[in-house]
Amino acid sequence: MSLRHIDPKQRGFLIVNSHPVGAAETVGRTWDRIPPRADGSAPVVLLLGHSAGYGLATLLTGLRQHGIRGVGVAYEAAETERRTASAGWYRTAQAARLATEAGCDFVFVNTDAFSDKGKDEVLDLVERRFGKVDHLIYSLAAPRRTDPETGTVHHSVIKPLGAPYESPALDFSDGTPKVTSVRLEAATTQEKHATEQVMGGADWQLWVRHLAERALLADDFTTVALTYIGSELTAPVYRQGTIGAAKEHLERTAGQLNAGVLAGRGRAMTVVAGAAVTQASSAIPSIALYTTFLRTVLGDGFRTTDQQAVDLWDQLLGNTPLVTDEAGRVRLDGWELDPRVQDRVRELWADPQAGLDRSAAGADWFIGQIRELYGWGLDGVDYDEAVETSVAWPAP
Repeated sequence: MSLRHIDPKQRGFLIVNSHPVGAAETVGRTWDRIPPRADGSAPVVLLLGHSAGYGLATLLTGLRQHGIRGVGVAYEAAETERRTASAGWYRTAQAARLATEAGCDFVFVNTDAFSDKGKDEVLDLVERRFGKVDHLIYSLAAPRRTDPETGTVHHSVIKPLGAPYESPALDFSDGTPKVTSVRLEAATTQEKHATEQVMGGADWQLWVRHLAERALLADDFTTVALTYIGSELTAPVYRQGTIGAAKEHLERTAGQLNAGVLAGRGRAMTVVAGAAVTQASSAIPSIALYTTFLRTVLGDGFRTTDQQAVDLWDQLLGNTPLVTDEAGRVRLDGWELDPRVQDRVRELWADPQAGLDRSAAGADWFIGQIRELYGWGLDGVDYDEAVETSVAWPAP
């Protein structure tokens, strides 16, 4: 037992400790929001990056609605003497409990998915327990990646390409939301390449190749990698920046997989999701302010990650037609990029401080969402009570 009284330690958008009860509660509430449905499909799924954001939503929706079987992979930090375990660690423990209660045979591996050792560990388990894989969902996000072939450590950066970038941004470091300004210098060619190697399709391609080499591709195998396009307002730092270059690399990889290892054996697609408050997106300058304005415009029409995951699974399993664009990408972001919605966001963006003054509820929502990522700020959780912080990673 390791009962502790813990308080959030927050610096801007970063909170360095997590609340185990709160983190579990976020998973439970997401689970309860997902309409239960048993379609009997029970496909075998390998989900890379299951512990947060869209990966977590895809996991919970797959379990609750389709009884998916298989393996989830994440790389989460265990508890230490100085810090709690990561929120993703606690979320995984709760997701495992829900999967067991639902009668789903789904297991979780905590390993470096970028490494050959991690791939072997996971695929040994897949082969031994489940056999061939129907769906590989790629939702990994990390600040760095070691190339298993060369040993080179690549570090991703969030920078524009070609010219410096200046933009309004949301700042609440003193507890009161306000508009500040950010300036980022343009990325070097090497920084662009490194970001592509971390966040592009290189590792996705390796996973598919490893599955194929082990004869673990099911008939009609499908793999998808999650991506984002977003608004023209954030394009200079996102879609037209280093991250956008990585996403374009991801999209090219889908074409390479379809023409290569998956030719006649399956399909690879990228999935363009809509905006969300995630640990990864909160680190991108101006995205926080944009998302605040978007929430202000849409209110409860802002689609949650689990709502989008419901749409994704229905399309992957053929329950509804695929919604794709001219580049063959599955599109889940129509609600965000609706021209009428973007026009209203653009009005707020034109005078950011006045826009923020009109967006108090949106700013409070955004800040609350950030805190919930780490298990803080949830109604009904007693944060004054000492809690058990030593939670075991679920056994296979």
